Amino acid sequence: MTTSAIREKLVSYLQTADDKKVKAIYIMVEDEINTAINDWDEDFEQDMKERSKSFIDGTAKTYSWEETRQAAIDQVASKKK
Repeated sequence: MTTSAIREKLVSYLQTADDKKVKAIYIMVEDEINTAINDWDEDFEQDMKERSKSFIDGTAKTYSWEETRQAAIDQVASKKK
């Protein structure tokens, strides 16, 4: 069974499981959930907010697909020398 299929089954099960079972499952994975949520420190979150804002307001430096492709080609070529 694929990971995607397992996720679908879990979501479906959790939507209909009784409260006691949902709480039991949560207790089993609670540490993992809390660790994943707390992986970002405040500086990282602030940096992401600033980057998002600059992208939205159009002040961020972005690259077209062609610019990105050419930079990759140039990088590979420079390593072959």
